[in-house]
Amino acid sequence: MEQEIKGFVSYLHDVKKTSKNTELSYQRDLVKMMRFLQEQKIEKAVYVTETNLNSYILDLEKNGMSAATVSRNIASMKAFYLYMLKNGEIAKDPAENLKAPKVKKKVPDILSVADMAKLLEQPGNRTPKGLRDRAMLELLYATGIRVTELISLKVEDINWKLDYIVCRDRNRERIIPFGSKARDALEKYMKYARQELVGDKECNMLFPNCSGESMSRQGFWKLLKQYVRQAGIEMEITPHTLRHSFAAHLVDNGADLHTVQEMLGHSDISTTMMYTARAREVYVKTHPRG
Repeated sequence: MEQEIKGFVSYLHDVKKTSKNTELSYQRDLVKMMRFLQEQKIEKAVYVTETNLNSYILDLEKNGMSAATVSRNIASMKAFYLYMLKNGEIAKDPAENLKAPKVKKKVPDILSVADMAKLLEQPGNRTPKGLRDRAMLELLYATGIRVTELISLKVEDINWKLDYIVCRDRNRERIIPFGSKARDALEKYMKYARQELVGDKECNMLFPNCSGESMSRQGFWKLLKQYVRQAGIEMEITPHTLRHSFAAHLVDNGADLHTVQEMLGHSDISTTMMYTARAREVYVKTHPRG
C-alpha cells in the first residue's frame, strides 16, 4: 500500500497542485491507516473493506483522537480511495459510506485591540532584527495572511504604489491591501535593515533570517513568543492568533464577511462566520444593553 499512497501524493502535487502542508497531512494520515491495516494482515488497498476502515476509526476514537482529527483522517481516506477507484485500482470504494463525526467549530481566541497594540510596540527600532520583526508583525496584523505565506513573500510581492501584497499558493493568488502603519514599518525596514540582514548573499525573500536566508515557521514562532512575554500578555498565543485577531477586528468594525473571506483565502464562508460569533460574544459581554 506504500506505493499506492506515494502515487496518490504525487497526484495531489502534480494534478491538484495542493500545498506542501496539505500533501504532508494526507500522507501522515494515510501512513497511519496503512500501519493499522498491516497489523490486520492487509497489505493492499484492493483487500480493504468498509468494516476494516470503521475498525480503524474506532481505534482512533479509542486512543483519544478529537472529533476534528478523526474527521480529517476520514477525509484523507475518502480522497485516497476515490482516487484509487477512478484509477481502476479498486472495484469498490470502501470509504464511500464513512461518516465523519460532527465537529463543533471553536470560536478562535483573539487579542484585544489594546493587547495587539502592545505586542506591535515590542520590537525595537534600533537594530536590523527589530525593524524586521516590527515590519513582520505589522504586515501580519494588517493583512491576516498565514505565517507560511508571510515568510514566503518576496521583495517583488509588494506593490508600493497601491499598498498591497500579492500572496501566492499553487492554486491561486490573492491581492491584499495594507494600511499606513504597515507601510511605514515596511519602508523603515527596507531602507535601514534588510540589506544588513542579507549581506552579500543573493536572497529575494522579503523577510530573511539573521543569516540572510529563508526564515522558518519555528523561527517566527520563537520571536513571537519572545514579544508576547515582553508585552506581558498572559493568554496563550500562536502565530494564527494574529490572523484571527485581524479578521475579528475587521468584523467588529463593520467589514462584510465576503470581503474578509476573500482576504483570508477561506473557501467556505462558514469558516469566516466564526468571527461574527466572536463579535457577538464580545458584544453580549461588554455592551450595557447586550
